[in-house]
This record gives sequence, structure tokens and C-alpha cells, in this order.
Amino acid sequence: MIRVFKHYFPYNVVLLCFVDLLLLAAAGEAAWRLRVSQIGSSNGPLWDRLPELGGFALVVWLAIIAVGGYSPEALRSIRFGTARLLVAVSLGVLGISLINFFVPGAAFWRSVLLYAMAIAMVALVGNRLLATGMLGSETFRRRILVLGAGERAARLQRLAQAEGSGFTPLNFVDMGDCLPVVHGAVERAAIGDLGHFVERIGAGEVVLALQERRNALPLKDLLRVKTKGVPINDFSSFLERETGRVDLDTLNPSWLIFSDGFSAGRRISAAGKRVFDIASSLLILIVGLPLILIFGLAVKLDSKGPVFFRQRRVGLYGQEFQIVKLRSMRTDAEAGGAKWAEEDDPRITRVGRIIRKLRIDELPQLWSVLKGHMSFVGPRPEVPAFVAELERELPYYAERHEVKPGITGWAQINFPYGASIEDARQKLEYDLYYAKNYTPFLDLLILLQTARVILWPHGAR
Repeated sequence: MIRVFKHYFPYNVVLLCFVDLLLLAAAGEAAWRLRVSQIGSSNGPLWDRLPELGGFALVVWLAIIAVGGYSPEALRSIRFGTARLLVAVSLGVLGISLINFFVPGAAFWRSVLLYAMAIAMVALVGNRLLATGMLGSETFRRRILVLGAGERAARLQRLAQAEGSGFTPLNFVDMGDCLPVVHGAVERAAIGDLGHFVERIGAGEVVLALQERRNALPLKDLLRVKTKGVPINDFSSFLERETGRVDLDTLNPSWLIFSDGFSAGRRISAAGKRVFDIASSLLILIVGLPLILIFGLAVKLDSKGPVFFRQRRVGLYGQEFQIVKLRSMRTDAEAGGAKWAEEDDPRITRVGRIIRKLRIDELPQLWSVLKGHMSFVGPRPEVPAFVAELERELPYYAERHEVKPGITGWAQINFPYGASIEDARQKLEYDLYYAKNYTPFLDLLILLQTARVILWPHGAR
């Protein structure tokens, strides 16, 4: 994997992104040449239209990211991926058209954009057809050696067999720390020099998956591997990198303390994040005010009760604050106390189902962002009663309150709506990953991916 601002991306996806960018720029140039040839004009120097070509490629590329065009599902299925590409290219061209309307460009006429859209679709789909075999092959999958043959090693084996996995275990080595459960594991005594063994099989990484590390850490073996220039990763760090979440089953305080993350240098980033929150929330509140008024009226006409729903939530450092949303449930929805939302929840009103699907009920929360209680990106703020219960049931739950809660977040784009303790546990793993690895780049990635959740609201309840 390639690390970009603390976040990891598979080599094959990075390569595909780079080729897509080149193809989009080439599609823009081809569309320009086609159009000027039709009207009998001169192409002009390439240098003069480089800003337009670069802008076209970048905007459409960001739209592909936003709609999930590089997700495992989109890369596995040409049909699914083509549908996402069509939406992305359409959104990108629409965005460029709006930019050209307010800031007229010198090169990209509307007719050129239509040609560019068609050429880009052909090029991008063709790129995926050519890359399908390569993306699914072992070419870009990292080759690892797993030290261990117990249940942790078995988890890695199952993860490697899952669709979209980016690594292949070449061998499992039974280190004698537990009863082996991985079939075909090689006994440590049969290997000899582990460093030479790693070189011989061509492993690019060694993962330590011992069931019990206390007094069992193979220091001499690890030193031989390290001196061969082969990186060594512990089990928890490897899972964090591969899954994009912190695994609670193997998490211990010492790993959380000594592993990379929670950088003090993000104070400057936090200041920039606050400026972004103020400017964006103010702008969206102004632009979205008509939507709030229209759907607020619809809420009032649809059911008895107030237009807005107010509730106490737990925010930064465990401090409580009040959120405001458009009401989507009956007024007696929490008569017996706060409850988890259910699928097809009978408490939701007719208008409520619409505004929940479109996330319009969240718009008034921008007031909390403007006031500084929330941010655009962060863990979802929970009800105090739920927080008290979850802190009793789930270890490290309080650590998610070390960052401001958000309207959208890493857990929201990676996991459906949580409605149980087990769901909350899995979302906590994503929240801890975000709190540990926060960077402005990760925020940007989450904001882009939020468009996918809004367009395909499979997790809304």
C-alpha cells in the first residue's frame, strides 16, 4: 500500500487513479480538437488550454472519488463501475458548466464539454476493461509472511480471501505459541534462518500474529528479518491499515500509546478546519434556507408538533450540547426515553422518510457547526443515555470524544446506520481510526465520499 497523509491506498487503485487523470486530460484535448476541426478553426497552442484541461480532469476525477468510483464494488463489476462513472462524469461536467457560467472560460464551450463527456466515458470504461485482469491478479497484491498459526493468523487468512483484498499470505509459520488452526502452516523448527527464508519466498512484509506475545516474542528472528530490509508489522497495525479501522478485539493500551497517531502537529490543521467549518456552514445555511423553509412547512402540514427537533448530545471532551434538526418522527417517538432507530421505524412520519433519505433533516445542524459545538467531519454525536451505556459496554468508547463530533464522518461513510451495541462497536472502530489518524486530507476524502452516501442512501433510517 501507499501511505498518503497517514492513510493507506492499494497500489492498484493509485495506479488506476493516475491513469484516469491522464485519460481525462487526453479526453478534454481530443474533444477540443474535434470541435475546432468541425468549425474550421485553429487548435492553438496546447499551453494556452492547459489550465482548462487540468481543471476538467481534476473536477471529474474528484467526482469519481465522490460517487465511489474506486470502491471495491466498482472495481469488481464493470456494470456497477460504469454506472458510477456515468454519474461522476455527468456531475463533473455539470460542475464545470456552473464554473464556466460564473467565471467564463476561454476554451471549454458547452459543446466541447459534451464531446469531452462522451470521450471520457469511453476512455474510462476502456481503462477498466483493460485493467480488470490486472486488478484481480496477484500483480499488485503484497506478498506477506505471517508469523503465527492461531486464530489471529486465521483472521488474516480470511481477510486475504475476501474480495478486494490487497495482500497474499505466502506462508504461515507455526511459532509454537498456541495450537495451530491454520492448515498447512510451516513449523518454525523446519525453517532454519528465518531471514533467508523470507528472502527465498520473496515476501515483502512480515506480520506478527502471535496469540500470546508475552515472553514469546521471537526477537532473534525479527532482527534477522529486519536486517534484510523487510518491514515488520504487528497484528493490530496491519489490521488498521488494511481495514481502515482500529480492531477492538486485539486493541491494548500499550499499542494505542506507542503506535503512530494522535499527532500534536494537527493543532494548525484544527485551526484551518475551524475556518472551513465557519465559512462553509454559513454559506450552506444561506443557500439552504429555502429548503429548510419548504420542508419545514411540509413537516408542519404532515404531522402535529414542532417543525424542529431538539435533543441533548455529547460532544468534545464529553461536554453536552443541543442539536437542532428538522423533525422526522412523531412527537411521542421518545416518550419512554431515547431509543435506537430501527429499519422501517414506525415512528418516522411520511415527510420524515423523505428528508432522512435526502439528509435534509441534517441541515439545521449546521447551526451547531457555526457555533463550534460540531464540525463538518467527525464522529456522530450520541445521546447522553446511549453514551453512558456504551461506555460501560465498549472499551475505549470515551476516546472518540477527543475530537469534535461531525455531521458526516469516517464511520458514516463506511458503515450503515448503527442501531445496536454491536453496530456501535463496529462504528467505534472507525471513529477511533479517524481520531487516531486525523489529517485535513482524510477530512477531504470523507467530504467527497459523503456525496456517495447522499446519492445512494442505503444507511439512512
